[in-house]
Amino acid sequence: MASTDGLVPITRAFLSSYYDKYPYDPLSDVSDLTSQIRSLAQDLLQGCPPTQDESLLVQEADNQPPHKIDENMWKNREHIEEILFLLERSRWPTTLQQSSTSEVDEFATLFGQLKDKFQKALRALESFQLRNSERIFNTVMTYMPQDFRGTLIRQQKERSERNKQAEVDALVNSGGSIRDRYALLWKQQMDRRRQLAQLGSATGVYKTLVKYLVGVPQVLLDFIRQINDDDGPMEEQRQRYGPPLYGLTRMVVTIRLFLSLAWQRFEAFKINRNQISVMEKAVDTYTSEFERFINFISEVFANSPFFITAVDASILDARKNDEYKEITVPAGKTYEVALTVESINSYIAWDFSLVQGKMNMDIGFSIEYTNTGGEKTLILPYRRYESDQGNFSTVMAGNYKLIWDNTYSTFFKKALRYKVDCIPPVLEPELESGQSNEMEG
Repeated sequence: MASTDGLVPITRAFLSSYYDKYPYDPLSDVSDLTSQIRSLAQDLLQGCPPTQDESLLVQEADNQPPHKIDENMWKNREHIEEILFLLERSRWPTTLQQSSTSEVDEFATLFGQLKDKFQKALRALESFQLRNSERIFNTVMTYMPQDFRGTLIRQQKERSERNKQAEVDALVNSGGSIRDRYALLWKQQMDRRRQLAQLGSATGVYKTLVKYLVGVPQVLLDFIRQINDDDGPMEEQRQRYGPPLYGLTRMVVTIRLFLSLAWQRFEAFKINRNQISVMEKAVDTYTSEFERFINFISEVFANSPFFITAVDASILDARKNDEYKEITVPAGKTYEVALTVESINSYIAWDFSLVQGKMNMDIGFSIEYTNTGGEKTLILPYRRYESDQGNFSTVMAGNYKLIWDNTYSTFFKKALRYKVDCIPPVLEPELESGQSNEMEG
């Protein structure tokens, strides 16, 4: 069993520092091509209302992607498989299947190339998910006592995975759709996450091991219990690397939407050369960028430790918590700090920055004053910043409001780190003033 003496689970502050070493280069043309494909899909919907299934797909294409990294991975995998299904010759529009012209041969060649690219991306994703799952479990087991307890946990995991696979096989054999299968796979993924938390707290299926857990490092139990908390260490990962993955998720959903609509409306709206060119470029960009992201995040995960020394954690936490607060401003929302100033000549000071990845983000910021009659005065005009610090001396008592504005953002929430102070005026003590007058007299 590996030693955990002096170690604590990784913290969000540690991951923030660690991820600074791994900036991600911005995606290439993903946003523009996604918009073009979405526009082509909208053209196909004109005069031909969507079916119920198509409406669900339109809604998914237009909605914000999931927040969790692994859920986005499963979503990409699902839509890649759906696209591969559409590209099978048996799924082509009837006109294409029954024709034998040179144009059909061109389609067959193109679809074959697109399939190859999606299959390559799918293999990369499946390999990543398998490696990552095995790495986490094997790392956890490294710190477990190397006796019957470790054997029992391995047996429990193997039995659980066999049951999960049998559940998937039964669904497929009963005619379940790709969508149904991935809904089940994600449910199973969440079950794995719950089991990991149960192992950490010795509950659920691991309750029978409670009396045998003597000797299991508490730091290990703490790690596997809290690692996936909504505001735990992994939230830093979502903030840092979520945005490019969200863009890729939107893109693959949009590509699938266009293909689905094109197939169903092929007789009325035959695909033209421009549409084929845009789709081909979109597929090439998506698959290459998605594989780049997978390779990048694989390296980040592979080099990230699960534990750090308590001394390092204390230093990072002290650096992070020196009177600063961290909050998330959702897309389309604002965040406000209200101050009541009782004396003129008070100082209002602020210092803030956004947690940044390679793709820099900004946020709107302004300050307003409200008098007793409810009338508002703009003290600091609205402007967008990546970071800012400043102060001013108040000339009026009353209510001041510092406003961070993310209403212009459709998809990206912002991680804001800030400190705000209201410093009252420094007055000469009355005693000293009286003494001064006496001396003058």
